[in-house]
Amino acid sequence: MTATRVLVIGLDPAKLQGWDPEPVQAAIARGRARFDDHGIEADWCLVALDEDPEEAIANALTRADHDCVVIGAGIRKDESLLGLLEKAVNLVRRHAPDAAIAFNRDPEDCADAALRWLR
Repeated sequence: MTATRVLVIGLDPAKLQGWDPEPVQAAIARGRARFDDHGIEADWCLVALDEDPEEAIANALTRADHDCVVIGAGIRKDESLLGLLEKAVNLVRRHAPDAAIAFNRDPEDCADAALRWLR
């Protein structure tokens, strides 16, 4: 039996201009631990907006089979990133058509978002 595997897609806080990445990185670490608590394998695809995020997302989606893909709030909540959100959703549909798509509120609740669809 294979383990449940989730891909989390989000913005790389270390590569955002004008942000202190440490609080977000700490929240990501807590979010990773929550997957471990549930026995779920989690891959993280943290993209930089100026480094071809679509290619990074497509590569992450094709590296392994995922049962669920969580698209982060950083990509969804910023209206200027609407095009990236649409591309991300369509990349999931193309490269992981059997994966559920979930949305988190913050990096710490990624496992909860995935579990809504994995139960």
